[in-house]
Amino acid sequence: MENNLKNVVIIDYQLGNLFSVKQACDTVGINAEISLNREDILNADALILPGVGAFIEAMNNLKKIGLDTAIQNKVNGGTPIFGICLGQQLLFTESEEFGAGKGLDLISGIIKRFPETIEERKVKVPHIAWNTIFKLNYEWDNTALKDLNNNDFMYFIHSYYVKPKDDDCILTLTNYDGIEFCSAILRNNIFATQFHPEKSADKGISIYKNWALINSLL
Repeated sequence: MENNLKNVVIIDYQLGNLFSVKQACDTVGINAEISLNREDILNADALILPGVGAFIEAMNNLKKIGLDTAIQNKVNGGTPIFGICLGQQLLFTESEEFGAGKGLDLISGIIKRFPETIEERKVKVPHIAWNTIFKLNYEWDNTALKDLNNNDFMYFIHSYYVKPKDDDCILTLTNYDGIEFCSAILRNNIFATQFHPEKSADKGISIYKNWALINSLL
């Protein structure tokens, strides 16, 4: 890595696809390190919050090592953050997951579970599939999705999804078995996806590059 590149921290809270995210960063030239050190996070130029697993366990881990307030302070101060899958969900106010309670509350909204039945029709949960993303309020030209087309396929694996309080942060929507849900958000310095860009072939990797370019990280 070049020494003049800005420093991006991939937050390690013991849940997540850390090394595939690191590999995606390396591929596009992002100077990223994996860390659970609070000082590393407070000194970072940008943050990536990945994650796979349970909301309650994730929040408990973040709190236990003091990273919840570090993330909140950095993001509220304007530092760019990129949330992925569970990492997107953690940015919201609270989850319906049993016993989960409060999230980081950087975006107002709740985390809901896919229903297992709709009008007596069974729904397969979790949602594990390549599925399309499409536009709602935003055009993608000046976002990390600028190299994507409406209805491009991304890779999903999740049982819960975000429901923002306000639609103005919804960057993409996805339809799963008749359930339309928010699959990416953008608000100021906060960008997050429910899908896994690092597992979504070349177009997914382009999201990392464009996020870095938009935030002057390359």
